Amino acid sequence: MSASSPAGDRSGLVDGYGRRATDLRVSLTDRCNLRCNYCMPAEGLDWLPTDQTLTDDEIVRLVRIGVESLGIEEVRFTGGEPLLRRGLPDIVRRTAELSPRPEISLTTNALGLARTAATLAEAGLDRINVSLDTVRPEVFHQITRRDRLHDVIAGLEAARAAGIAPIKINAVLLRGVNDHLAAELLHWCLEREFQLRIIEQMPLDAQHDWSRTEMVTAEEIFASLEQEFTLSPDPQHRGSAPAETFLVDGGPVTVGVIASVTRPFCGDCDRVRLTADGQVRNCLFAREESDLRGSLRDGSSDEEIADRWRLAMTTKRAGHGIDDDLFLQPTRPMSAIGG
Repeated sequence: MSASSPAGDRSGLVDGYGRRATDLRVSLTDRCNLRCNYCMPAEGLDWLPTDQTLTDDEIVRLVRIGVESLGIEEVRFTGGEPLLRRGLPDIVRRTAELSPRPEISLTTNALGLARTAATLAEAGLDRINVSLDTVRPEVFHQITRRDRLHDVIAGLEAARAAGIAPIKINAVLLRGVNDHLAAELLHWCLEREFQLRIIEQMPLDAQHDWSRTEMVTAEEIFASLEQEFTLSPDPQHRGSAPAETFLVDGGPVTVGVIASVTRPFCGDCDRVRLTADGQVRNCLFAREESDLRGSLRDGSSDEEIADRWRLAMTTKRAGHGIDDDLFLQPTRPMSAIGG
């Protein structure tokens, strides 16, 4: 496609339903050092070969095109586990130097954060989301297949000491495993001024074992929390945020529930994803991808790449379709897509 070809709204990443993507999720690696049983098998997965993943310079170039030419306002670095990417601090620093400067966040399991939090904060990291499903060591081991809860907590404390804020905790409740521990986790977060977000388990596991009937729903999450807390709707407008937030015991602190399955928010979606191997995904649950790695490596100009990116957004569907009888789970698991 030439730079002069039509590709939708040339001012940004606009899909066929008028939704504008301003939130870019960038996966830095498909590798992970945990083996959460709702994400991947115990033996792990076949990781992408190094020559297929984007280099640091290629990542920064795509982020720059997104920010300078396509209206991206927030960049979140994800994985896999993004702390496994050695160049992460430099990628954050170079992203923070862009103009206009985007908000920069990180989604991590926090292993290794204790030794990198200060460096990342100095590089320009604004805020952080840490995946943590329980604060009981034995349950943490059962879910992640690793005895590393102490390292996660050390990472959280280091992030706080480095001045990174807010610190959000992302938790998935699993039936018969930790679904009875939601209130305990919220108490723990409130004591430390962390913001808890509980997420419905989504059909993004490598094993394709997800079951709608086994998933802990938003209504069940509310019922569990309300055994010990009074929840009331947050008067602050949700906007395009995935979490529906509620005041805890009258506020001002809140808890959020991300009910992607039972309370989809596709109509307000402002997100676009870039995989570690340079593929654009216009929806988390998309089965199609658009290749930008090839464009980077064949000598395409920034304008040509921007046009290809705009075109990739035009095929975004109205919704993820999980409730459709014809829904097919994405081929890639969450660890290979990036949250």
